[in-house]
Amino acid sequence: MAPCDQGPHVEACGSCCGGPALILGATGYIGRFVAEACLDSGRKTCILVRPGNACPARAAAVDALRHKGAIVIEDGVDSVETAIRAHGVEVVISVMGGANILDQLLLIDAIRAAGTVKRFLPSEFGHDVDRAQPVGAGLAFYEEKRRVRRAAEASGVAYTYICCNSIAGWPYFDNKHPSEVPPPLDRFQIYGDGGVRAFFVDGSDIGKFTIKAAYDARCANKIVHFRPACNLLSTNEMASLWETKIGRTLPRVALSEDDLLTLAQENIIPASIVASLTHDIFINGCQTNFCMDAGSDIEISALYPDVPFRTVDECFDAYAEGLRLLETEEAEENNSNAPAVDRLTPACA
Repeated sequence: MAPCDQGPHVEACGSCCGGPALILGATGYIGRFVAEACLDSGRKTCILVRPGNACPARAAAVDALRHKGAIVIEDGVDSVETAIRAHGVEVVISVMGGANILDQLLLIDAIRAAGTVKRFLPSEFGHDVDRAQPVGAGLAFYEEKRRVRRAAEASGVAYTYICCNSIAGWPYFDNKHPSEVPPPLDRFQIYGDGGVRAFFVDGSDIGKFTIKAAYDARCANKIVHFRPACNLLSTNEMASLWETKIGRTLPRVALSEDDLLTLAQENIIPASIVASLTHDIFINGCQTNFCMDAGSDIEISALYPDVPFRTVDECFDAYAEGLRLLETEEAEENNSNAPAVDRLTPACA
């Protein structure tokens, strides 16, 4: 796979730390990629989980990470501060969900008290919350993230903010995660005129580059943006790309700016937050409508110009292959359930 166009080259330098990491939210969609990337890097990786996880999917995720070598710490058995000290944690990465964002204020207190942590990555993994201006419920969500940023900056511990923009997948406004929504087979939902572009990053790349940034001295006290030029696409361009994969044209239905604003103002959580952020991405262009500040911003490709991103084209190839496999399995199942005489009768020419 050829690397994307990576922009200006920045010489690599030594990492600021190489010690153990503690990851909170490791069983979530992005958290799992981050935890696996940390384990794959060979570093001691601790994950903080709720005791007696009743959700089978989360319990299975914890077991899978434990099998790969993660040290599982149950929240509440020991304090977070005690766990950080006991394992000599140098990097703390939070991938907490939206409902728990302000819990990070107590986490920052524990980090400061423990005294071993050299880098903190709060739960960002989206847009630059100090620049984006979503409306309604999305703004309240971003204001919470801004509070965490200010607390991190006041803590005296080096921080890194990961702005990975959009997750590679079909961008739906409703309450569905991109990982759960393959590109459509009936119609495309287009936002506005469908011409505003956004950056799309595969989950494995989010994990891989997050761990690189967490241990790279050049990323200390920086906002790290994931802007792969090969994955800068509008919804119209994504629709056309998917049509080439499935070999047919689908109708396109526009969701207007007013439609998204109405949904964003309804205050139905989390659907209104998703509609608000969708408006900010595909109407306001929040991922592309600003210039980066050399003093505070850095683009991840400039740090690692030879490390490729997985392209949206490749992601859609995987979706299309999965679709073909599913169709084959369904056809075989139908054939196996058909009467024997029907299976033996040749088709008419």
